[in-house]
Amino acid sequence: MGRREYLRAIYDRYQRSSLEQKGTILDEFCKVCGYHRKYAIRLLSGRRPEAHRWPFRTRGPSYGRPVIQALVQVWEAAGYPWSVRLKALLPLWLPWLRRRLALSADTERQLLAISPRQIDRRLRARKRILRRRLYGRTKPGTLLKHHIPIKTDHWDVTAPGFTEIDLVSHSGECAAGEFAHSFNLTDIHSAWTEILRGARQG
Repeated sequence: MGRREYLRAIYDRYQRSSLEQKGTILDEFCKVCGYHRKYAIRLLSGRRPEAHRWPFRTRGPSYGRPVIQALVQVWEAAGYPWSVRLKALLPLWLPWLRRRLALSADTERQLLAISPRQIDRRLRARKRILRRRLYGRTKPGTLLKHHIPIKTDHWDVTAPGFTEIDLVSHSGECAAGEFAHSFNLTDIHSAWTEILRGARQG
């Protein structure tokens, strides 16, 4: 017997019972169905079970690996567009995808039907990795680490010669295409700054 049928079976008995008996029925109903006590009281004290409009949970569409693989390839090749634009680009990129992947008719149908919200969900982890790459491009090296004196404990220097060096990528949110980068060197004591600029083809 399901929860709805059980509710129908005890509803009339609960309505006719005394206050003490209602407490016993309510305890039993909560234990059997796993309902919170306040929710159970609302069910047993409200309209007859036949009049309830029970909410039905619908599961969203499930996209397999071929769909996500095709989606990622278009996203990367198109320069990482945002979800709404990527959704609009998918039909235009289908011929390009067909030349690279063995797309079935069902895969193409699901790819064209995916919503921008689902695109955001499926690409969330890859966007996080891409963001770390874009804003953390300089990696520490050990080749010259032990040959160059480095002072990192404080900046209260009294003579020139101690510098701070920064490599800045002026690529915004995307490292594809052409963008500028600069190498900044600042003397801490005198505040003298040298900036070397260059361009990079992504």
